[in-house]
Amino acid sequence: KLKTKKIVDFSNKVYVAPLTTVGNLPFRRIMKDYGADITCGEMAVVTNLLEGKASEWALLKRHESEDVFGVQLAAAHPDQYTRISEVIEKYASVDFVDLNLGCPLDLLCDKGAGAALMMREKKLKGALLGMSQNLSCPITVKMRTGWDTNKPIAHHLVSKIQSWGIDGLAAIMIHGRSRLQRYKLDADWDYISSVASSDSADFPKIPIIGNGDIFSYSEYEEKVLKNGNLSQTAMLGRGALIKPWLPTEIKEKRNWDISSSERLDILKSFVRYGLEHWGSDQQGVNNTRRFLLEWLSFLHRYVPVGLLEVLPQKNEPAA
Repeated sequence: KLKTKKIVDFSNKVYVAPLTTVGNLPFRRIMKDYGADITCGEMAVVTNLLEGKASEWALLKRHESEDVFGVQLAAAHPDQYTRISEVIEKYASVDFVDLNLGCPLDLLCDKGAGAALMMREKKLKGALLGMSQNLSCPITVKMRTGWDTNKPIAHHLVSKIQSWGIDGLAAIMIHGRSRLQRYKLDADWDYISSVASSDSADFPKIPIIGNGDIFSYSEYEEKVLKNGNLSQTAMLGRGALIKPWLPTEIKEKRNWDISSSERLDILKSFVRYGLEHWGSDQQGVNNTRRFLLEWLSFLHRYVPVGLLEVLPQKNEPAA
């Protein structure tokens, strides 16, 4: 039977994107402490969920502070998305479900999932229809510009998705890089904008949310607020990993010259949250240490405001 669809409004919100490995529950609690409105669990592989793997199901767990929380799923086939959406509807506590069309890893793409699903329209349509029938919460789709930087296809795919008339599709997020680009070079916000303006007036409009290289309020203003085509959403990825107080900066429209003691307090909170989540036994301590070190590989890139000649600090793309 048809479900009554709930609504999630992403506009004028700070949304912390799903971040594999580093976007764990203790990290998301830090994000909530610093003003994030919407959070999303790490990418979960549907085949592992359907096999009942506890480590994969743990990725769908939300903290009570996460008042608007989604989960991100990666699969290659419509029947997998359809089956898992039934289980999520019955057993999970989520406000939206995000389809991953962006993961560049060979492990997923070789099976037709992640960014490879962008090029398999029939399977994507089947997945969206199956999930729409089973879920009472909204669906979102996160994609890249395409497979190859020189041959972007997101504008074509967004128009197709719009024409399918999927009930409960709340937004499409576009990361302004191609699959082959991975995380190198700058995100292409001109292309993201062109995708948003290429929708058809013949079908209901789907909000387009841009993603990539928002590292300060001024970049959010320049890339999102000054662009009338895009949903006014601050979708944060690596910027939030390097500057976890970035949601506060965006909401207060300023550069925060945060002190070293305040930054140390963030790490203390993470360790406390980690031991609460993973346990305070040796395994829990090991997990907390492991994920703290993963996060520190991003945090160390922060340059204090007082040392910068020009504000804001530019987020250097990965080499």
